[in-house]
Amino acid sequence: MLITKVTRSSLTSIVNRPLTKRFYAAAANSEPIKKTALYDFHVKQGGKMVPFAGYSMPVQYSNMGMLASHIHTREKASIFDVSHMLQSRLTGKDRNKFFETLVVADLNNLPVGQGTLTLFTNEQGGIIDDTIVMQQKDSLYVVSNAGCADKDLAHIQKHLADFQKKGGEVEFNVITDHSLIAIQGPKAAAALEQLVGKSLNDFSFMEGKFMEVAGVPCHLARSGYTGEDGFELSIPTEEVLNITEKLLANPDVEMAGLGARDSLRLEAGLCLYGNEMDDETSPVEAGLTWTIPKSRRETGGFLGADKILPQIKGGVSRRRVGLLVEGAPARGGAEILNKEGEVIGNVTSGCPSPILKKNVAMGYVKNGLHKKGTELSVKVRNKVQNAVVTKMPFVEARYHK
Repeated sequence: MLITKVTRSSLTSIVNRPLTKRFYAAAANSEPIKKTALYDFHVKQGGKMVPFAGYSMPVQYSNMGMLASHIHTREKASIFDVSHMLQSRLTGKDRNKFFETLVVADLNNLPVGQGTLTLFTNEQGGIIDDTIVMQQKDSLYVVSNAGCADKDLAHIQKHLADFQKKGGEVEFNVITDHSLIAIQGPKAAAALEQLVGKSLNDFSFMEGKFMEVAGVPCHLARSGYTGEDGFELSIPTEEVLNITEKLLANPDVEMAGLGARDSLRLEAGLCLYGNEMDDETSPVEAGLTWTIPKSRRETGGFLGADKILPQIKGGVSRRRVGLLVEGAPARGGAEILNKEGEVIGNVTSGCPSPILKKNVAMGYVKNGLHKKGTELSVKVRNKVQNAVVTKMPFVEARYHK
């Protein structure tokens, strides 16, 4: 591995709005739009390409609209190109010690072959990014958001230099010769088993393994961003098209784009950086306290711990909630009102749920108004609509245990 230093019309309207606050940022950037190794394949498959996090990515495909793609993923399996994500690796005997200063995870007690969702935090207790960290035999394998890649790299390299100056033995490198795809849905394992030649039933959620896929050495992680069972495959770039085509040859497998990915993650109650998380939002406010294990709550040692840990017991002024919304879908930025008509927060993400056939949304409200069953309102196009706080995920997760 080379490393270098609901209605159909309302759901379809997602195409014409930003999927994140950074969605069209690349369009205004003077830097050229980048392409993944599957770009030509996406175009050939009828992909509608849009700028996303500096890349040209498919939002949907001509053979299947976003609504159908969403449902197909829930019922069968879909492939998502996530090669725009930042893949990196840390090596050296002090890799866990160093990275624990930047993230909230307990890496020393993370077994080899196991991964975890964790958070980069800043000195003020805000979230710089969310990331998956996988403990490997001699390294940490890290997958971070494409839209945060530049600031993540600058953040890591700044603190790495300080750590190394103090005698710490760790190296950080970006993986440049591997692409990343995800296959998600209840039929994902069966489709992948055809290419690995054996059962994957003993492959647990958030576990990672090096395996051959169609004879190609790859790294597989049983994880994803849809609430469904599935895998993320880190594949040598020269082989990613070959493996994608082989998976797609299975009649249960289709390609899926950013549109379905956004509505799937929202149904699953999963945060999106730039919407539910940002530099000024703490893990406790975001409902992500569970990412901070007991050992880290006791020892701290990560950036912003002095701000975040007191919030766990002392509380915060606002909380992330899930909402069921009557009327038109409430999109990001919509005001959330209490029964007296006072603004008590804002929606961060929202769309019609193809599975529930109801409008779902996430947002932040004043502490005390975050409990399940609390009746609120949202303002959509200057019209006040009823909403109620509900538990998340909106659609039950089906991760493989």
